[in-house]
Amino acid sequence: MTLASWMDESQTFSPDAKMAKHTPFFEPIINTFNDGGYNPSVSYHYNPNVASYHYGVRHPMKPFRLMLTDHLVSGYKLHEQMDLYETRRATKEELLSFHSADYIDFLKRITPENSAKFANDLKKFNIGDDCPVFDGIYDYCQYYAGASLDASRKLISGMSDIAINWSGGLHHAKKDEPSGFCYVNDIVMAILNLLRVHPRVLYIDIDLHHGDGVQEAFYLTDRVMTVSFHKYDGAFFPGTGNYEEVGVGKGKHFALNVPLQDGIDDESYIRLFKSIMEPVITKFRPTAIIQQCGADSLGGDRLGVFNLNIRAHGECVKFIKSFGIPMLCVGGGGYTPRNVSRLWCYETSVMTNVELNSKLPETPYKSWFEPDYSLHPKLGDRFENKNSKKYLEDLRIQLLENLRYLNQAPSVQMQEIPPDIQNITDDDEAKIVERLKRESKIDKYRDEERYYINKKDESRRGELLD
Repeated sequence: MTLASWMDESQTFSPDAKMAKHTPFFEPIINTFNDGGYNPSVSYHYNPNVASYHYGVRHPMKPFRLMLTDHLVSGYKLHEQMDLYETRRATKEELLSFHSADYIDFLKRITPENSAKFANDLKKFNIGDDCPVFDGIYDYCQYYAGASLDASRKLISGMSDIAINWSGGLHHAKKDEPSGFCYVNDIVMAILNLLRVHPRVLYIDIDLHHGDGVQEAFYLTDRVMTVSFHKYDGAFFPGTGNYEEVGVGKGKHFALNVPLQDGIDDESYIRLFKSIMEPVITKFRPTAIIQQCGADSLGGDRLGVFNLNIRAHGECVKFIKSFGIPMLCVGGGGYTPRNVSRLWCYETSVMTNVELNSKLPETPYKSWFEPDYSLHPKLGDRFENKNSKKYLEDLRIQLLENLRYLNQAPSVQMQEIPPDIQNITDDDEAKIVERLKRESKIDKYRDEERYYINKKDESRRGELLD
């Protein structure tokens, strides 16, 4: 059996149980032509608590998809290829870096039990069917925002070349209200953190829906360029994202929108994506990238209208990775949990330079992936492709025309990096210092104890040791 044949499901050779037990689930990809030999340091940021929250029985957003993703990632042993970080919650001060104080205070106080007392606030803050009140809503926001902030700090410090937070990517949330299942905008907070060090940040959104919350936050600046590929017909949520939305004032031409029709297929999407993103990166010259990898653009999604397969979606991530620019990858939409977890597991393998066996490994939740138990089920051809070649070519020409106005990458005055780059409060820092002092004393005591034991062992019989 050849080195790669174990990944080919068409092989007639069937290994016995003993051989299967020791067969790896992935094969390293080293110095491939497409990746240019780029072998990044990858970190995986997660908190298992975030998967335990529940929007409601009939609500399409299912946070437990993150648990399925983590199990697939560990089942394939991808955790061995990354640095793993169990993240802390975002502090209130970190949430206030973008959101208004009265909105954050509302999220902190509201519960299903006391919501009747907040009737006016529910209307004011756009709480309803899309964004319901559920148990632990504020803690949930802290967890997924904290993971994106932690990932951004690892990029800033140089500890990671690529940082992954699949619990993040909630791109619709606005400064004063939730929107589209999103309560706080972790992407905006991560970008604000990156801007403390990076002169230019590129945001790329391949979710089914327009990344309106991120675009709105940076619509007036040239230091952040937002690019969103999404379904648009003027009525589809959130109703924004036409190619005419290009930014205002200093930010004019630093917002790029790619409105697509129902049923776009793999080949059309990949060709359009690459033909637009290469000149964007060449002209804007970002020093950091955030890519939102919403899985609702896959075919077969509960709310989706595209025909993309998992490999095509991952090809977009692979293409951006090939530029070798520090990158934060976050999740987003995706409402068929088994396909969401397949996609994000596959894209984790793309970023760690390994090729996965298409047959899923044994996990406690393998029954979710029946009947095929495959990483790459056929997802396309559900919708008619309404994106004609002429439409896509005219759109490409229009978008490249918008890019023509970016004559050069905007510069920014260099300043001393803020000393509080980890965004730790004085109280937290004092606690950390005190803990380190205690640990230092304990280590010193243990060193002395080990020294005494070693000397005693080395002494001859009858020899006393003071």
